Amino acid sequence: QISQASMGFSASGFLLYALSTQGDGVSQFLCLILAAATVQARLVCNLIDGMVAIEGGKGAKDGPFWNEAPDRVSDLFFLAAAGLAAGRPDIGLLAAVLAIATAYIRELGRAEGFPPDFSGPLAKPQRMAVLTAGTVLAAFYASEWTLTVTLWIIVGGTAVTVIRRSMTLINSLKSR
Repeated sequence: QISQASMGFSASGFLLYALSTQGDGVSQFLCLILAAATVQARLVCNLIDGMVAIEGGKGAKDGPFWNEAPDRVSDLFFLAAAGLAAGRPDIGLLAAVLAIATAYIRELGRAEGFPPDFSGPLAKPQRMAVLTAGTVLAAFYASEWTLTVTLWIIVGGTAVTVIRRSMTLINSLKSR
């Protein structure tokens, strides 16, 4: 249920980013501030979900699905929506694809028996911190320009993360 709530926050964030392109400066400001809050609420859900499942002993048989799938949906919703708000859906979708790729490579490594690789520089927490900061800045300044720069930072850092994790996995596979 906590993981499902995180998808609710990301869907709300998507709507808020989309609405930020409409209306006057005050409504744009409010939508972007609330969108930034939904990014953080999603992360809190993710944190609490893990604590309840692992430390609280409430993990379910389908827990691994609920640990990963909502995160990928949330990555897509938030990053694609930030791209829409920036007037650059292409960059938002590129950021989302790269974010999903980081998780794919981590899980591929786990499937091969290696410990999960959460290395960065832009793993999920750092990506969401950049998105939150960029969204808050966009609320106060030129939103499209600020969000575009934010998304390019996410694309660059996430691409480096994908390459880094890929190289680590390739080296681990070769050293078996």
